[in-house]
Formats: sequence, structure tokens, C-alpha cells
Amino acid sequence: MISKRNILYLMLLLPLAAIAQLRINMRGEALRKLQIAEMAINNLYVDTVDEQRLVEDGIRGMLEKLDPHSSYLTAKEVEASNEPLQGNFEGIGVQFNMSEDTLLVIQPVVGGPSEKKGIMAGDRIVTVNDTAIAGVKMSREEIMRRLRGRKGTLVRLGVVRRGIKGMLHFDIIRDKIPVKTIDASYMIRPTIGYIRIGSFGAQTHEEFRERLKALKAQGMTSLILDLQGNGGGYMHAAVEIANEMLHAGDLIVYMEGRQASRKDYKARGKGLFEEGQLAVLIDSYSASAAEIVTGAIQDQDRGIVVGRRSYGKGLVQRPVDLPDGSMIRLTIAHYFTPSGRCIQKPYVKGKAEDYAMDVYNRLTSGELQHADSIHFADSLKCYTLRQHRTVYGGGGIMPDHYVPLDTTIYTPFYREIAAKSYIINANLRYVDTHRKQLQKQYPVFETFKNTYEVPQDVIDQMLAEAAKDGVKPKDDAELQKSLPSLRLQMKALVARDLWNMDEYFSIMNEQNDIVMKAIQLLQHP
Repeated sequence: MISKRNILYLMLLLPLAAIAQLRINMRGEALRKLQIAEMAINNLYVDTVDEQRLVEDGIRGMLEKLDPHSSYLTAKEVEASNEPLQGNFEGIGVQFNMSEDTLLVIQPVVGGPSEKKGIMAGDRIVTVNDTAIAGVKMSREEIMRRLRGRKGTLVRLGVVRRGIKGMLHFDIIRDKIPVKTIDASYMIRPTIGYIRIGSFGAQTHEEFRERLKALKAQGMTSLILDLQGNGGGYMHAAVEIANEMLHAGDLIVYMEGRQASRKDYKARGKGLFEEGQLAVLIDSYSASAAEIVTGAIQDQDRGIVVGRRSYGKGLVQRPVDLPDGSMIRLTIAHYFTPSGRCIQKPYVKGKAEDYAMDVYNRLTSGELQHADSIHFADSLKCYTLRQHRTVYGGGGIMPDHYVPLDTTIYTPFYREIAAKSYIINANLRYVDTHRKQLQKQYPVFETFKNTYEVPQDVIDQMLAEAAKDGVKPKDDAELQKSLPSLRLQMKALVARDLWNMDEYFSIMNEQNDIVMKAIQLLQHP
């Protein structure tokens, strides 16, 4: 057995080629040790063991001792995690929710196979290939598995439609269904456009260009780019989005690691929004690719950043595909904003649970309510590239304009009644029974937005159902505080079901302090 001291002594004496061979031999010894341990457990352990599970646990054990973002995913987890980013999946193309153990269609995907065959909002899908999926306590995952399938395959749906006797049958040929990563875009004020990106996927850049063109055609001269709650995604998508707003040659981001030499990503120019006022919105859940875009805009002094300090994920993962379809996502580098900031927040290797508690700790420390609760060391100081404003690395991106979290808006009662789906379920029932009446009364969204109010009896019924299950406000004061949020959420959901997500956010954003602050700053720079 060679001691560490002797290894160091040998390295001083041996030529480079011999040192390399020694390292290979040592690595081989470590690998053999791992193999022997696995074989011993599998063959000698007192009880039967699952060899596949044993190996997976071993991989996870190694990765858990590294940084919080290196991880192992099974083949099923790889498929589930990639789908929202790849830009499409194969299926029938409906947005749906579960209402009283029945699949209720919210909207068919525009241009999708279900819409082409005549599936409508409000339809209940009760059978799939002559197998009942309603009233049998089938899980949402199992229902989705039955509806999805390879492009070109046939699925037969049994549908119950309000006002039509008996069951309708539709034979639908599955097709590729686009997965949208942009949640909403609309003119939030006469010259101010609004785009909310939910994640950065394979098609996000193309979606973004389409939305930009549409808004510019409506007279947009200023843009609000909403990245609140955006947990990231593909790095190249973030680079392409930033390219649309920066000038040729502007550095967007660079990455560098122990085995990864520095690589710069720069704007090519000719973007669709190189000029015009720009505000980027972030919060504590804006991470990774969202921080790449935000950091580039801030460091290049291209626009203002509004909101609260971002998550602080500055680590780059490389996928390592394994033979059975599983994957290791291994951190190989840090990424840096144009000013040289590494915005990865501090972590202790092997302490993933403490790392995960960071956002909660921000709440309890007062950071989300008071900007002066945030302190940066002078050693983390950097400067923006044009106006030489002070910015800091070392833990997320601090906005140029801080907006405190108003913790009084959402009471404990509201949070519970929302989390337990009472609001969504009440909305599904209400729209289902009043859809035609609402469409006739409000043919134009602006009329709905300006005049519609949720009927009091709908609110009362929702509160009564929650009370049956023991979900009640502690007193009348909490109830009165909760009602405005309940009514706003309900109104936005009704708008979503009658139109789409653009209309949902058009209503919700009017009570979003970060969005309202951005509008104020753009109107009065």
C-alpha cells in the first residue's frame, strides 16, 4: 500500500508520463475497490438485494458529496425532465384539469389534433380506447399515459358534452404537440409590451422572436421581460434571448472550470430589440439561465432589473448519458456575467438540505421585506461595463430597483384554500355551467377585464366547501383580508378558461408589485 506521503515524494522524482500512469493506476485501484464492494454485497449479503438499485444508490452517494446541483436521474426522470425543455411531446393536444374525478378540457391546443377533430373547451373525456377513466379514481399520471403515445397512432375518446345527450366518440390521430415556454405576452400599457418566460427550452428563442414581432406591430417601444419564478433551462436559449437585446460584440456570459477552459458567448447583433427601454423582472426563484439573461442586461447597462435578489445558481452541468437511459448531471464549470461576477451562492459540499433552505432563510431573515438586510462583501464588488455602476457577485443578482415582498396580501387562510385547490375546483364548476352565458356577455376581453366581478354566491359556495373540510379563517378580519385575493384569482382563472394565459396574467399582473414598479419606472425614467 502506497502512503500519500510516498506518492507526493514519487511525483517530485518521476517524469510527467510516469506521473500520469501512476494516476491511472490509482484510479484503477479505486474503481476495482468499488466493483469488489458491489460484488461482495450482491453475492454475500444476508438478504436479497436489488443490484440495479444498489448501483444507483452508489452513484447518488458519490454525487451527494459534491455540489447541490450534481445529480443522478433514472431513465423515467430523464424523460420527464427533458420534455418541458425539448419543445414538444406526442399526444392529443388538450389542456385539462381534473374535476371531481373527471378529466375536464380547459382548452384544446390551437391547431392540435383534438381541436381539428372538434374537441371543445368544457368537454369531459370519460373513456380512452373504451376504458373508463372517469369515476374510477385513476391517477392523473395514468390518464396522461393513456392519452399520450407515438405520433401517428390512433386513440378513441368517449366524450360527454354539456347540452348533448349521450356520449360523443372521437377518433384522434396523435401528433407532435408544442410545449410553450413563454407563459404570456401582451401590451400591458399603450407603448409597453410584456413577455413572461416560464423556462428556457429548445423553442424559447423562436417563441420569443414571434412575440417580439407581434408586440412591435402593436406599437411597443418599451419591453418588460418577466423572469419571475423562471428556474432556468438550456443555456443556449438564454444566450439567444440576450442576443435579441444586445449589440454585436457584447459579452453575454462566459464559463470556466477545472477541466473546461474559458468560453465566451457574445451577441451577434441584428437583434429584434437592440433599442428601446427594457426592464427585467426577477425574484428569489429566478435561477440559472434566467440569471444569465439578467446578468448580461445589467452588466451591459442595457436595461434596468426590478424585483428581489435572484436564486444564485452559477454552476454549469454537463449531462453524462448512461447505457440504460439514465443520466448523471455533473457540474463542470462556473458561469460568469460580463463584469466577471460568479453569482453562485455559497454552499457546503454534502449539505444539500441546508442549501435548499436558502430561500426560506431569506424570508425569516427579513431580506424579502427589507433591502438593507442584504449585505455583500467588498471583495465581491464588480462594475457594469458602460456606466461603471457597482454590482456584486457571490449569491444571486441584486436588482437595480428592489421591491419588497408584501406578506400581508396573502393570508394563511388564502394560502391554504389555494393550495388545497378549492379556488380551482370552484372555477372549473362555475365556468363549466356558465361558459356560453359568459362568452355571450363578454365577447371582448377588455369588457370582461373592466366590468366582470365574480358572483358572491360562487365565493360563498367555495368558502362553505372549504369549511366542511375544516379550512376556515381564524376570524372575520382574516376573511376580509383574503377576499380581494380570492376574487382576483378567480377572475383571472375565468379569463384563462374563456381566452388564454395572456388574459390570465393581464388580470393578475395589475396586483403584482414588481410588474407595477417596472411600469412606473419605464413611464417615468
